[in-house]
Amino acid sequence: MTLLDLLAVAAQTAPEPIHWADLGLRPGIDLGFFTLRYYSLAYLAGIVLAYLHLTKMLKQPGAPMAQRHAEDLFFWCTLGIIIGGRLGYATFYEPSLWANPGQLVQLWNGGMSFHGGLIGVTLAIAWVCFRGKLNFIRVCDYISVNVGFGMFLGRIANFINGELWGRASDVPWAMVFPRGGPMARHPSQLYEAVLEGLVMSIVMLSLFWLTRARYRPGLLVGVFGAGIAMGRFTVEFFREPDEQLAEFALATGLSMGQWLTLPMIAIGLGLAIWALTRPAIGQKAGGQATGGNQSAPDTV
Repeated sequence: MTLLDLLAVAAQTAPEPIHWADLGLRPGIDLGFFTLRYYSLAYLAGIVLAYLHLTKMLKQPGAPMAQRHAEDLFFWCTLGIIIGGRLGYATFYEPSLWANPGQLVQLWNGGMSFHGGLIGVTLAIAWVCFRGKLNFIRVCDYISVNVGFGMFLGRIANFINGELWGRASDVPWAMVFPRGGPMARHPSQLYEAVLEGLVMSIVMLSLFWLTRARYRPGLLVGVFGAGIAMGRFTVEFFREPDEQLAEFALATGLSMGQWLTLPMIAIGLGLAIWALTRPAIGQKAGGQATGGNQSAPDTV
């Protein structure tokens, strides 16, 4: 039997790929006059969960802000996610939207950038810190612990919408997406949900609640930045590049998403190292406790 014969037999006996359409998923809840999309609900649920958990965090010793600041952050960060995410998508992935303002504001037609949303949230935090005279790095530490909730729910919503599918693959869990052609593909949305959402949430929640990392300014946000960027860089190997950027990925060897994660990895690692080389809050450089926060740790 020749190699071609063996391949033919393997093709005939290979299991049928999973068809996304057979899962019975719908993009939202049909209210008759309006479809309440799960993607919008995911954004809302992620923001609400982040706010509720941040409120709980602020009740612990060492909090860098008051509850009223959390309420300000809830409002401004929501705007930062929406405006930054959309403008970031237009800038990094679909520049033609800048020439069509009417389409640019049509958020319901999809197209949000994680990196744009991150920039928007950072600016929102900076504004609240400026107004409230808060420590920017420490506030970022606290916010970073809560981002994973929205990342997880958002990627699950991408999967439910049948969008942002992965590259063609023959793995047993590969799926055929209606808008992805006849080929079975990686369900890369689920990979992102796990790495960027679930894993990062476990890491960040563990650092905050099981260690004293919050007493080292920059450590939490540094770990978050580097970790989520590494997760995104890895998943991009399985994710199908945006159609308009496919040639860019072929020409440079990396996708746009991967190029955008490289500065995040560098900055995140730099922040974490910087935080670990400085004394914790309430300590002098020699390791002795100061007269300030006596609950500060000796080690992370």
